[in-house]
Amino acid sequence: MISIQNVSKSFGGIRAVDDCSFDVAKGSITGLIGPNGAGKTTLFNIVAGVFAPTSGQVLLEGRDITGKKPHELFALGLVRTFQIAQEYSEMTVLENLCVVPPGQSGESLFTACFSWNKVKGEEVGVRKRAEEVLAFLRLSDLRYEKAGNLSGGQKKLLELGRTMMIEAKIVLLDELGAGVNRTLLATLATDIERLNREHGYTFCVIEHDMDLIARLCDPIIVMAEGSVLTTGTMAEIRANDQVIEAYLGHSDKKQAARR
Repeated sequence: MISIQNVSKSFGGIRAVDDCSFDVAKGSITGLIGPNGAGKTTLFNIVAGVFAPTSGQVLLEGRDITGKKPHELFALGLVRTFQIAQEYSEMTVLENLCVVPPGQSGESLFTACFSWNKVKGEEVGVRKRAEEVLAFLRLSDLRYEKAGNLSGGQKKLLELGRTMMIEAKIVLLDELGAGVNRTLLATLATDIERLNREHGYTFCVIEHDMDLIARLCDPIIVMAEGSVLTTGTMAEIRANDQVIEAYLGHSDKKQAARR
């Protein structure tokens, strides 16, 4: 689905991503982990079009998307969530979903004024889809609540719901566990598994919660100092001395890391 090929990104004299290469297979839930400062979020921002790489390429299903803007990638089915949820806080939960589908006729002043039946018909379809998404995420009771009033976990569910309002090919999840209580985190994980299993969504997940990564992800890619350190299953990652060294600074802490 995604192929990252020799991608580097420098900010002044600092190389945040350094000749990084890996693939995200179609239909997978791929984990991306590493210590703070490893370059994970910078790499996500490159893939999502926030930054252009200093060098290297990003391919989506074999198509070069290097340097494309976020709205262009959105139209191609590449979407992301954020460590801190980016909801429209003064709009309702339902409205947050309904604004997602691109190219709605109501966005045109002329069509809104002179082809109201067309606009209304589209809105009925969009709302129906939004209600289906709310039901899937168990948020139907909050449809008219302002999104800014939701808990951290509910906002993450809403962000996941927004990715469901289009035919997403790949979803980049940036620290979905940040600020989420354990109960809602389990709900989020279940929903991601269902979307992957039942609807064929491909996910790439940045996360520091190793239990969540172990539950969701195979394979797991470990980054350190801007590059890929190793790739494998959770069992292989936990047994890797280089990974323990990157996280804890000394391989004799291996046993502690396993615990």
